[in-house]
Parts: sequence; C-alpha cells; structure tokens
Amino acid sequence: MAAYVAGTVAVVELVLLLVIGGGVLVRTASDRIQLAAHETVAATPAAEFSARATTKRKAAVPAATRSRGKTVVLVLNGNGRTGAAASAATRVRGRGYPISSVGNAPRSDYRQSIVMYRPGYAGEGQRLARDLRVKMVGPLDGMRAGALGRAHLVFILGS
Repeated sequence: MAAYVAGTVAVVELVLLLVIGGGVLVRTASDRIQLAAHETVAATPAAEFSARATTKRKAAVPAATRSRGKTVVLVLNGNGRTGAAASAATRVRGRGYPISSVGNAPRSDYRQSIVMYRPGYAGEGQRLARDLRVKMVGPLDGMRAGALGRAHLVFILGS
C-alpha cells in the first residue's frame, strides 16, 4: 500500500515538473520570436516602410479606362432637399458624364456625398469623386446592380 502511495506522489510530481518545464520552454520560445521580430523591424529603415505603404496605396487605385462621355451616372438625392439631385446632375453633366436618371436615394439622411461604382468601374468612380470633390468612394453598397439600369456609377448627394 505504501508503494502505491509513493508511486502516485512520484507521478504527480513528474506531471507538475513537466507542466512547469513546458511553460518555461514556451515562454522562452515566445521571447525569442518576439526579439527576432523586433530586430527585423528595427533593421528596416523607416523610409522603406513608407515607400512600401505608398506603393500599395497607389497600386490599390486603378486608373479609369473609359472616357467620361462613356461613363453613365445615376444621381440620387440623399439629403432630402427638393431639387438638390437635379442641381447635382447639372454639375455632373457639366463635367462630361451622361446621366441615366435623377431621383431620390432610399434614405434622405446622408451626411456626406458618396460615389459608388459597379464592379470593374473603380477607376471611373475615383475620377468622378475627384471631379466632384467627394471624399467617400466605394463599391455598390445597399443597391443591386439591376436597380442602376445602364448606369456605371451612382452619385448620392449628402448634406
């Protein structure tokens, strides 16, 4: 009986030693990995990081491939003011874009104007946003492509 108790105590001690040793081993490995990561970051000049970020940003914005005259825009009033979409459509048309139609957005509480584009028209969307000095540009969100008719871009006028 004493032999069983002594054996059980020995097994419990062994398990505790393995758990403690494993924790120390994992912590040591983690410290070494973090140190290597810090050394890698410290060895790379800040200018290289900023050049990488600039390159990625520039590459992310595709260039427009269609002329303004072939890029059709749907203009929607998102601010609730009567006649705002018609005035905005005149501005858009003045920049050389054909207008498919003018109407009201599903909501009338847009705080900022936004340009949205169909898939494949990101460059044209960016160009329209620059032309109109609109800061928010993105893919169609909350609208189905079928609701656009022949329009490639949607300009929602905010307040």
